[in-house]
Amino acid sequence: MKQLKFSELSNIIKKEIKNINLKVELKNEGIIFNVFDGIVRVYGLYEAMYGEIIEFVDSLIGLVFNIERTNVGIVILGDYKNLSEGMKCKCTGSLLKVPVGLELIGRVVDSLGKAIDGKGKIKTKKTDYIEKIAPGVVFRKTVNQPLNTGIKAIDSMIPIGLGQRELIIGDRNVGKTSLGLDVIINQKNKDIICIYVAIGQKKSNIVKNVKIFEKYGAMNYTIVVVASASEPAIMQYLAPYTGCTIGEYFRDRGKNALIVYDDLTKQAWAYRQISLLLKRPPGREAYPGDIFYIHSKLLERACRVNENYVSKKTKGKRKQTGSLTALPIIETRGGDVSEFIPTNVISITDGQIFLVTNLFNAGVRPAINVGLSVSRVGGSAQTKIIKKLASGIRLSLAKYRELESFAQFSSELDELTKKQIEKGKRITEIMKQKQFNTMSVAEISILLYAANKDYLFDIDINKICSFEKEFLNYFNLNYKTLRNLINNNGKEEYIEKFKQILKNFKEKYR
Repeated sequence: MKQLKFSELSNIIKKEIKNINLKVELKNEGIIFNVFDGIVRVYGLYEAMYGEIIEFVDSLIGLVFNIERTNVGIVILGDYKNLSEGMKCKCTGSLLKVPVGLELIGRVVDSLGKAIDGKGKIKTKKTDYIEKIAPGVVFRKTVNQPLNTGIKAIDSMIPIGLGQRELIIGDRNVGKTSLGLDVIINQKNKDIICIYVAIGQKKSNIVKNVKIFEKYGAMNYTIVVVASASEPAIMQYLAPYTGCTIGEYFRDRGKNALIVYDDLTKQAWAYRQISLLLKRPPGREAYPGDIFYIHSKLLERACRVNENYVSKKTKGKRKQTGSLTALPIIETRGGDVSEFIPTNVISITDGQIFLVTNLFNAGVRPAINVGLSVSRVGGSAQTKIIKKLASGIRLSLAKYRELESFAQFSSELDELTKKQIEKGKRITEIMKQKQFNTMSVAEISILLYAANKDYLFDIDINKICSFEKEFLNYFNLNYKTLRNLINNNGKEEYIEKFKQILKNFKEKYR
């Protein structure tokens, strides 16, 4: 047998080393040591980031929620029943993203942006992170453009501007969801993309709301994000952030978007559940210490951005503003706004629309308490004609609320007080509005004029609604040009023509 020399052996080894196809792969792996209620605790993921996606067997993923000295707490996004102690998992190095784009319009998606409406997979070209830092002060623009809701009481007394965050708050079953649906339905043909986020609701209610959108043609410009009551707490927690990311896509490209969070109380409950399972220290009402932050970081992302921000996001292609308007909904108990979550969200938002049970039961719908409701920035964004006409309405209603308790003693009141009470009753009646019956700027304007100038005094209280219906039919049929002019530019100069229109109609009405 021939014996190889050392140099020959060395050359053979070098040649073999060159031919070896080595792939270096760094993995940060960990081992599961505890699984319970959708929460997994893992040893070994020393480089994990908060919010990072962790990959388990069968492509199952989870989000890092707790980073402790000896282990990492992960919330599973899916069915965790196949996971057990001793299994391995690994870091992916990426944060959670969801699909965004025009392809989502008209679709119903879950908290991860996956289609659940049975219309097939959504083929989007882009994705974006669900949690982002809100635009800074230098990139924000003044809220000075109106978002017309089509609801008389809101557009006249609690106006909302594009980029505003207006809270809808009230007890259970007082019309909060109905109000949100009405605002979305009224955006038809107004070039505003709407996102409706349903959190912790029954599936039957969500299906009913989607059918309402389809009936009124709202699904042509609406995206519905669903995390129903039967879904895990983590999905209910993520749904608002997913909806916000989808809305930001349109805002950052110079479009106007509207998002309704229905409702953030249930998101707070879901976050509390997750935090307690992770054994975080409970605070007031058992909520974790950062409960304020989860809502503030969400709602701060709703704003109107300036041309520089849009240009930066679109690489200089567009020089225009964009906006994301948020209407978060919060549920109270017994009308108590001093509870932890309501006070938190009130302090974050730019005003609130407060719905009360006693008005709802009395047939005043929408049941808006004008005294407790406020819009902190909407006045500067209000349509000029409505702003001019609505100035006396709120004052008249406030006086009526003060004198309402004395109305039963009408025989002992002076004539001025009686007149104020009668005027207040008629304004209250004219502010009533049926669901899904939104109105244009022109229709609201001429009704406000009629209420302000006492054209309703000679009409019986019980006939105000029928008078309104007949009058609007007459106005829309005979003054289409004027109506279109008011709807397009909302100038104050058209007010002068209202007097003759009402005079002509009242002669016919009598």
